[in-house]
Amino acid sequence: MPAKSPKPAKSGKPAKSGKPAKPSAPATSAWTDPNDIRPGQSIELLKALHILTRDGKMNQDSRRKLKQVYHLFQFIEPLLEDVKASKGRVSLVDHGAGKSYLGFILYDLFFKALRDDSHIYGIETREELVATSRELAERLEFGGMSFLNLSVADSITSPSLPETIDVVTALHACNTATDDAIRFALAKQARHIVLVPCCQAEVAAVLRKNKGVQLAGNPLTEIWRHPIHTREFGSQVTNVLRCLQLEAHGYQVSVTELVGWEHSMKNELIVAQYKDLPRRRPAERLDNVLETLGLQEMRERFFTAQA
Repeated sequence: MPAKSPKPAKSGKPAKSGKPAKPSAPATSAWTDPNDIRPGQSIELLKALHILTRDGKMNQDSRRKLKQVYHLFQFIEPLLEDVKASKGRVSLVDHGAGKSYLGFILYDLFFKALRDDSHIYGIETREELVATSRELAERLEFGGMSFLNLSVADSITSPSLPETIDVVTALHACNTATDDAIRFALAKQARHIVLVPCCQAEVAAVLRKNKGVQLAGNPLTEIWRHPIHTREFGSQVTNVLRCLQLEAHGYQVSVTELVGWEHSMKNELIVAQYKDLPRRRPAERLDNVLETLGLQEMRERFFTAQA
């Protein structure tokens, strides 16, 4: 007897296979792993910053960028809480803000819940980025954020900023931009300074220029005789001088990694907290380092409280 042919499915639907249907994915599966995003984080903000796509997905590069900002937030959050507890409000300036990733994340995760007159100021010299950040802050109703198209020199004297600032940050501020942020922080009597320096070239250029004279009488010049060593040693010395400068202004300084090496080669994190510490010894050490390495012409940049 010939085998019976299977009955056609009703309403045009395929025949059932007998296997249970897979459960539908939860709504959050449109995003990447939910553990990548902190609780309470604005999804609209992450999309606007292009960390998430329009449908809520995240690529590897965006995940790396978000992880880096979150890691930095872990260092900054206790500083914000310290200021809030002692003063009742917090003011923060982010120098070289760029697209203001850091400022927006800080506001979203910390400032927007305060409901007081705490404020974040983003300082950026590129007018188009300032305009974009202003539009985004207005759209998200982040009323405690301002974005100013100013140089560092102008920001020190600008009436748009208060006379003192509690926290100053500079994330991946290239070359002398980090030193400019330090100058601003000292002028504004910042309680906390958070820096991630990047692409330091000025000290290396001076080392290179004076290398011939130094080789004759200073055997330490061998440390930076070869060009690649000049570049790397110059970067290292730059951050050492910055730490000594901050200590010479009464700050307690700690240096650590921002993230693991797999995320960024420029990951040195400098955190300075004003403690009114003795200034003489670090000022003397800074001057000795400048003398030893032939960097005397850089005294004005790495100025101390005794200068």
